[in-house]
Amino acid sequence: MPDYRRAYLKGGTFFFTVVTYKRQPIFKEDAAIDLLRQCFQTTMASYPFRTDAIVILPDHLHTIWTLPDNDSDFSIRWKRIKGTFSRHYWGCSTGDISESMRRKKEKGVWQRRFWEHMIRDQADFNRLCDYIHYNPVKHGLVSSPLEWEHGSFRKFVGKGLYHQDWGQSVAKELLEIEFE
Repeated sequence: MPDYRRAYLKGGTFFFTVVTYKRQPIFKEDAAIDLLRQCFQTTMASYPFRTDAIVILPDHLHTIWTLPDNDSDFSIRWKRIKGTFSRHYWGCSTGDISESMRRKKEKGVWQRRFWEHMIRDQADFNRLCDYIHYNPVKHGLVSSPLEWEHGSFRKFVGKGLYHQDWGQSVAKELLEIEFE
């Protein structure tokens, strides 16, 4: 078994991928997306962080967070978000969860872990924002990032960081990135 260790950095900026259990498309429902947003807000009230970019797809989400200068614990934030969501989410079937999940009283809403990447520099940040914003197109959900409602692309366009036509044709390098 690999000896995996997370990189914690006070005030760091991190890219995350979080996936639903067995890739259930629970975020096809607007009510589930609203609940997830509420869980983010509730967690941010106790454990502040800034959401720099985000996209919510039917069975996973990608986001970039920046933590406060004196804090490095993104794990507690994900624990709170995922736990609160699981306690309040109504559409989950517990019939196909493992015995291990039953012992831990997990409901089968989320995959147990999440994937994180510490952002190294502005170029890394820009590349991952492109990945986040292009993701709904990559998965065939829309033909342009502007069409996808559940993400930060429109805010980036409003700030002049992207042109509204961005993503209708994309560089090969962006298509080859895989964080899922």
